[in-house]
Amino acid sequence: MVPLIAVAHGSRDPRSARAITAAVAALREAQPGLDVRLAFLDLNAPSIDQVLDGVAHDGHTHAVVVPMLLGHAFHARVDLPGLLAAATLRHPQLTVTQAEVLGRDDRLIEALRERILEAGAHPDDPSVGVAVAAVGSSDAEANSATAEIPGALATGTKWSGVRVCFATSAQPSVGAAISALREGGANRIVVAPWFLAPGLLTDRLSAAATTAFDGTVFADTIGAHALLIETMIDRYNAAAETLPGRLVRSA
Repeated sequence: MVPLIAVAHGSRDPRSARAITAAVAALREAQPGLDVRLAFLDLNAPSIDQVLDGVAHDGHTHAVVVPMLLGHAFHARVDLPGLLAAATLRHPQLTVTQAEVLGRDDRLIEALRERILEAGAHPDDPSVGVAVAAVGSSDAEANSATAEIPGALATGTKWSGVRVCFATSAQPSVGAAISALREGGANRIVVAPWFLAPGLLTDRLSAAATTAFDGTVFADTIGAHALLIETMIDRYNAAAETLPGRLVRSA
């Protein structure tokens, strides 16, 4: 079977690597016959180079890389493809296919909604305002895609408002989003991190949210949610469909 290489961003915060490792462990448990390997783009080990070298050393001729990225910005468009191209130069017998990023998948939005409900927000409560907090990018197109999340997230709820905000590189800030939600009638604020794992940025967002409104509740990150695992498997299968011959794919 073609190996699945799950590639995460990496972080200086050990909580992030632990959460990503747990998600990949859940993926292995869901697909026990699939060779699943974890790699990081930066700051954590093993690196994507190390993992691809290992895949080639084990005699594989194909591998599918599934980026554990929520946006299609620099890392997905430039950084990762460059690393994969360099690996195929080192190992010309190895074909590496990059799957689509996780992105604004409806299943991940549902996972985010579940994290909000777990934080105590009822879907029929009009006093609730939700700030969806994402990393932010210098790529306007990536930010625009993230800005579509609130509309989908609010569907089927009676929340007074759902707004997007960014930790870096883009506006509005979490404080500005909370102010807008309160002006719109919300008196219960939930910040929903559009992150797979906790880390320094989520801590920064939490602190800024509390400064903006002391009663703010900070929901959990998506983490090893079953819908994340399902999305990753689908990304792998879609990429494997493009491979030559009748290579065995995941169920």
